[in-house]
Amino acid sequence: MSAPRWDLNVVQSGPSDAPAVVLLHGMFGSTAWWDRVLPALRDRHVVRVDLLGHGRSAKPVDGYGVAEQAREVAAMLDRIGVRNATVIGHSFGGFVGTALAEQRPDLVSAIALIGTPARSSWFTGDGLSHLLLSTPLVGRLLWRLRTEGLVRAGLRREFRGQELPEPIVADMLGVTYRCCAATFQAGFAFCRPRSVPDRLIELGLPTLVVFGSRELRWQPSKAEGYRRVPYGRVEILDGLGHTPMLEYPDAIAPLLHEFTTTPPDAIAHRSWREVDEAVGQGGVAAAGGGGADGGGEGPAGAGEDDELLGPGDGGVEEVALQHHP
Repeated sequence: MSAPRWDLNVVQSGPSDAPAVVLLHGMFGSTAWWDRVLPALRDRHVVRVDLLGHGRSAKPVDGYGVAEQAREVAAMLDRIGVRNATVIGHSFGGFVGTALAEQRPDLVSAIALIGTPARSSWFTGDGLSHLLLSTPLVGRLLWRLRTEGLVRAGLRREFRGQELPEPIVADMLGVTYRCCAATFQAGFAFCRPRSVPDRLIELGLPTLVVFGSRELRWQPSKAEGYRRVPYGRVEILDGLGHTPMLEYPDAIAPLLHEFTTTPPDAIAHRSWREVDEAVGQGGVAAAGGGGADGGGEGPAGAGEDDELLGPGDGGVEEVALQHHP
């Protein structure tokens, strides 16, 4: 059992004696990014975390590496007594969830990744994140000058043109440039030596992977690379982008409910169904998982383009865990 270095904001909801589900947001995010899928998880003990540097959690000058973020989450789960949780991570949160399972197998019984790339070569180099982080001098200047209007305009493409909820805009305005840049780089550093599917294969956990067919930050056509993960399931949501839980929660909530209510032992002894229809402009097929001999990308190798491109219902208890170095 470890002690956190920093204060992490934690929001718990649902029956305290129910199976636990831990929700980890992505870069610029917070616990609020999960609000729209909470009704589907109302019969679970849901633990939402503001990662270090985000939301109401501490914003130190360092500590934004994936392994460091995972250690902070592990220490928080130790404090509140959570074990054997289903961990659901969005984008960068998927990296943290994977690292958490690697560090502390006792804490994670199954893992779901939403919009989490397998490797850095999936990055499209498009959108606000690339503009801010590919050129640090320009990025720092733009960060100082950012306004609500600029944030909305910059993120509109990633959110498929939808009007952004106020909490989402506030979350991005509240992140420091240091945290933003360090988090972006940390994500790519995490999947440079080993791809995420390779890590998941080694973990051997029941796995759900979700992408939107109109994802702009990563290349959704490469989601097939996750098919190599045993006991894994890949779902491509037609017409959605990087944040399906915000854009159209009705599409992803049933998947999360099914995944979190199916006993891990039951998942591990059956293959997920294959979805035959092709979706998206590129005709990407949503596919159920196969074994290690299935299709998709092979392990990361030398020469890969892996440069660091820059990356409910009922009562709710909100807790800022007070721990200091």
